[in-house]
Amino acid sequence: MLLQQGAFISSTALLNETVFEHTKIFIAEYNEKGALGFVIDKVFPRRLNELEEFKNCRPFPIYEGGPVDQEHLYFVHQRPELIDDGVLIDDGLYFGGNFQQATAAINNHTITTADLKIFIGYCGWNAGELEAETEEGSWTVEEGTAEEVFMNW
Repeated sequence: MLLQQGAFISSTALLNETVFEHTKIFIAEYNEKGALGFVIDKVFPRRLNELEEFKNCRPFPIYEGGPVDQEHLYFVHQRPELIDDGVLIDDGLYFGGNFQQATAAINNHTITTADLKIFIGYCGWNAGELEAETEEGSWTVEEGTAEEVFMNW
């Protein structure tokens, strides 16, 4: 599998005893500037409705997307008919979009954890960094499916 948008990477033993130990990341953006991805298998200890700004929302899980910019929420989904302005990643998966529409869909039960995953923070690499880390053996590149992105870990 090539390192590309829509790929998955898993940490190897080289990353044990770091923030990335036993981590699986979904690559949402990959281009000449670098890569951006989200840890998909580590649940954040609070739900969406436990954050002050979203206290009137239905309880919905949040995942620890990564160590970068943990002041903001990000999301991936597969419901472009409900959420405008998402950027196509691959195979019917979208990155971001109108978060007000996403929370409204959560609240009125038209979207579930099988359709949308919210992350606090992200993982980011400048051009060439992820390739170098993969080449040194810190990450293995794997194929995956949309269902795997939305698994409840």
